[in-house]
Amino acid sequence: MENRLTANIHPEIKLLSNKITAIRREIHQHPELGFEEFRTSKLIANFLRKRGILVEENVGKTGVVGLIKGLAPGPTIAFRADMDALTIQEKSKHNYISLVKGKMHACGHDGHVAMLLGVAEVLSNKSKLLAGNVKFIFQPAEEGGGGARFMIEDGCLDGVDEIYGMHLWNFQKFGTFGIKPGPVMASADKFNITVNGTGGHGAAPQGTVDAIMVSSHLVMALQTIVSRNINPLESAVVSVGKINGGSNFNIITDSVELEGTARAYTEENRSIIKYRMQEICSGIARTYGAKIDLDYIDGYPPTINNERLTNVMREAGKRVVGENTVEPFLSMGGEDFSYYAQKIPASFGFVGSAPKNKKIGEVPHHHPEFDFEEDAMLIGASIFLEIIDKQLISKRK
Repeated sequence: MENRLTANIHPEIKLLSNKITAIRREIHQHPELGFEEFRTSKLIANFLRKRGILVEENVGKTGVVGLIKGLAPGPTIAFRADMDALTIQEKSKHNYISLVKGKMHACGHDGHVAMLLGVAEVLSNKSKLLAGNVKFIFQPAEEGGGGARFMIEDGCLDGVDEIYGMHLWNFQKFGTFGIKPGPVMASADKFNITVNGTGGHGAAPQGTVDAIMVSSHLVMALQTIVSRNINPLESAVVSVGKINGGSNFNIITDSVELEGTARAYTEENRSIIKYRMQEICSGIARTYGAKIDLDYIDGYPPTINNERLTNVMREAGKRVVGENTVEPFLSMGGEDFSYYAQKIPASFGFVGSAPKNKKIGEVPHHHPEFDFEEDAMLIGASIFLEIIDKQLISKRK
C-alpha cells in the first residue's frame, strides 16, 4: 500500500490482507439493513466456528458474539463491529458494487466486520498467550435501529470489563488514527412539532391563526437555543429538516408539521435543548394564539470515551501509525456505541480511510459513491491487536 512504511502493520494481518479485502467486498456486494443481516451473520458465525472460536448467534436479534478464552485468568475485553447497510442506491464504478437494488454499505460497516474477523483469525491460535478473554461483538442496526441496546439486553456485555470500537473515517487522511478522551460523537435526538391554528381565506386574514406564520417564528426561535442557551465553547445543533403545511396559494392553513434533529456532546446540553424547546413552543403558542404540540424523541446518547481506555488506544495507535495518531475529526453524528459506554469503560477511535485519489471528505459517508481506502482496515486491525497485546498478552509474559 502507498505509505506502507509509515504504518507498522501487524505481520499476520499483512498476510491476511487479501482475505480481509475479499471478505469486505463480499459483504459489500450483499448489503443488508438493520435486523435483516441474516446472510452477513451466517458468514461471520461460520468464519468464527471454522477457527475454533465459541459462537453465539441471534444476539440482539441478528447479532453474533464470538469468544476466545485465555488459559490464564484476566479481564475480558470486547471489540465491536457494526454490520448493517443503508437504503441508498449505489452509484460507484468499482467492480464490487452492491448487487441489491436500493441498498449499499455507504458507511464502512462492511470494512468494520472484515477488520474484526481478521483480528479473530490472528487470535484464534493464541489462546495460550492470553491472560484473560477476548469477545468479538458483531452488532446489527447501528444506522438508527439502536442495535447496541438489543445486544446488551441479550447479555453481550456479561462478564466484559472494557470495550473498544472503531470507525473507518473518510474525514481523516488515510494513515491517520484519531482518538481523544471525552465526547467524540453527539447525542442524536428527533423532534416532531405540530402547529395548529385557525384557517381561512388568504384575502381575509382577520380571525385566522396562520399556522405557517407561527411556524416561521418557531423555526427562528428554536435557533436561539444554541446561540443563547448553550456555552459557545461547546457544540450543539438544532436543525429543522422538514416542514409540511398548506393546501393552496390563497388559503391560510390551519396546521403545519415540522420535523428535525437535536444534537449535543453532553447530557447537560441535551437536557437544556429539550427543556428550552418545550418552553419556546409554549411561549410561541401563547403569543400567537396557536396550539403547538412537541414530541421529543430521545435517540442515541453522546459517545463518551473513558480516559484510561483512550490512553491505551492512543498508545496502540502510536505503535502502528506513530505521529499520525492525532485528534479525531469530530462531527455531530450519532453512534450507538454510546450505549456500551454507558455500561462499562469504553473507547471509540477513528481510522483515516479517505481514498487517496480524492480530497478528504469529497465523497462522505452515506453518499451513493462512498468508498474507502481498503488498506485502512489493516491499520485498524493492527491497532486492535496492539490493544490485546498490551492488555492481555504482555501481562502474561
